Amino acid sequence: MSIRIIWTITVLLFTVAAFSSCSSLLTSTFVEPAAGNLRKQTDPELVCEGAPAFLLMIDSMIAGSPDSENLLRTGAQSYSAYAATLPECGASEERIAAITEKAHGYGLKLLSHFLPMDQMEGPEFDKSLAGLGKGDVPSVFWGTFGWISWVQAQHGSPGAMADLVVIEKIMARLLELDETFEAGSIHLFFAGYYAAKPALFGGKPELSRYHFKRALELSKRKFLLVQATYAATLARQTQDKKLYNALLKEILDFPIDSAPEFALSNVLAVRKARRLLEEDYFAE
Repeated sequence: MSIRIIWTITVLLFTVAAFSSCSSLLTSTFVEPAAGNLRKQTDPELVCEGAPAFLLMIDSMIAGSPDSENLLRTGAQSYSAYAATLPECGASEERIAAITEKAHGYGLKLLSHFLPMDQMEGPEFDKSLAGLGKGDVPSVFWGTFGWISWVQAQHGSPGAMADLVVIEKIMARLLELDETFEAGSIHLFFAGYYAAKPALFGGKPELSRYHFKRALELSKRKFLLVQATYAATLARQTQDKKLYNALLKEILDFPIDSAPEFALSNVLAVRKARRLLEEDYFAE
């Protein structure tokens, strides 16, 4: 760890200790903007090196205000973004699992502000879910997203797969409340979810296609993770070589600077597109 990063951690921890009574002010004026800035980075390696200092600060602030909705949302969001970046930096499966465990923990605690997470199979859960409003979408989405990050890192374990039943239920409610949230990210979840299995084994390719197209519309084709996921899942499964190549070309031709709000995820999508092309999936 470099001296600069150590110094950054020291300053941030001192700031948290000195101003812990003003955590809401710090969250709105520093922490949340910093989390947003993380998503605008175009250098995944820099994120891998520098993000731990920011994450340590978030951990410290949450320890001081463990029930803060804003801090828990930032924690779930930031740890999930960091986990998505780690494979580009050659991180081990154990490292990624540890980071997604933190995203998972913060996500579930955040969700408990809105839903009875200890009664996920009971009527009270469904009642609370139905009672959510549009204003609840950001926190419930990021809480669920932290949970999804953990599920992905479990590589199909029975416990994680069982969680998807509840996750699908939550995301369906969020879709009803605000399909436009985060440039159609809820549609992207369902697009990937329904494309995860071939039609013969319970997949729903047409429903997946609908959600991919809606996500492309809502993102104005600027959120390249949609195109990358579309190519890697449904286009391959349906053997649609023309669509596959068109999506990957669109990603590689996209000017990253034109959508700074999606910079980090778009850079990761470009790298994924290059790997997919190298695999030459449709080679005869």
